[in-house]
Amino acid sequence: MKKELKLTVNGQPYELYVNPKTLLVEVLRDHLGLTGTKRGCESASCGACTVNLNGMAVKSCSILALQADGAEVLTVEGLAEGTALHPLQKAFLDYGAFQCGFCTAGMLMSANGLFTENASPTIEQIKECIDGNICRCTGYNSIIRAMTAVAKGGYTEEQ
Repeated sequence: MKKELKLTVNGQPYELYVNPKTLLVEVLRDHLGLTGTKRGCESASCGACTVNLNGMAVKSCSILALQADGAEVLTVEGLAEGTALHPLQKAFLDYGAFQCGFCTAGMLMSANGLFTENASPTIEQIKECIDGNICRCTGYNSIIRAMTAVAKGGYTEEQ
């Protein structure tokens, strides 16, 4: 029997009915069409499905959608404001912090979760933040450089 789910995603309120075993990643991709959140390992190991739930980075493949009832969810589609890229998105572009792009949304959302908690993280904190995100292309150095540039205040939303 389906249950009612109310949540706000990228500032937009939604009310829908889902099966109790439906995962948050399934609601985002299949019900709301937000395909920036990727399905990767489906065991919370790769981080491709990372979103921000009430400001905290979480792996949406490990959360039942009904656990997010009443919550605020931010996906990669909600980072930019119109055509103005979020500072993390701009830094990732400038530093070439992606190649194939499959992990990028999860990396950005993990980074955003860190910066929500700590506007000036250390390199060690940045490395710890992305420890749960697997990237098979970049070798992580460009991702760390991009996040470090944001941490040093080198990027603002006005750029």
